[in-house]
Amino acid sequence: MSAPSKHVPNPDPASVASVPALEPGDRLTAAEFERRYDAMPDLKKAELIEGVVYMPSPVRYQLHSAPHSDIVTWLGVYAASTPGVAKADNATVRLDQDNEPQPDALLRIETQCGGQTRISDDDYVEGPPELIAEVASSSVSFDLHTKRHVYRRSGVREYVVWRVLDREIDWFILREGNYDRLSPADDGLLRSEMFPGLWLDAAALLRGDLQTVLAALNRGLQTPEHAAFVRRLAQAGKP
Repeated sequence: MSAPSKHVPNPDPASVASVPALEPGDRLTAAEFERRYDAMPDLKKAELIEGVVYMPSPVRYQLHSAPHSDIVTWLGVYAASTPGVAKADNATVRLDQDNEPQPDALLRIETQCGGQTRISDDDYVEGPPELIAEVASSSVSFDLHTKRHVYRRSGVREYVVWRVLDREIDWFILREGNYDRLSPADDGLLRSEMFPGLWLDAAALLRGDLQTVLAALNRGLQTPEHAAFVRRLAQAGKP
């Protein structure tokens, strides 16, 4: 199952009052970041990247919210059709002592099926998800520089970035410790190497044609490669 965006364990009001608020630019350990985050139940999103706290500005509709929703729908349909694969939306991910990002969306192979992540006892994703997707503004975005470095170093196998202002989608594949850009096939579709059948019509996604995006995905889900992947996951998940 997918992890919620944030675990809030109903903190005692007296103890919360004594916890300093998170502020952008704070330099914290992962443990202190979580302590302050849990003490701010109304906070929607904060990330710890290379030991620095980042808190995004209010979310705009066309520049983030709508693209975010389309990405989540695309990945959600794939996960629903692929037992052993789980999705999450804005889940905090524990990567290491300096990095706890909250990516816009992720896909993970479930732990019992051989995935890289686990769900901790306090309900966080731990370890690098196999695929992370982020909605960014442009090529100068934080997501394409510092975050990409962190995800590569941590072992995130595939990283998808939708650059809304540039009207471009970058799909990076981890190969021998470096991110290579995934090239489209002859039919123009991008095809995941980690998740067989996860096909993307990037041009349709950029123009907001979700129906065509899902039609391309459904073709991928009908392939022998996807069926074989589902069988492998089922076999790996047997006790």
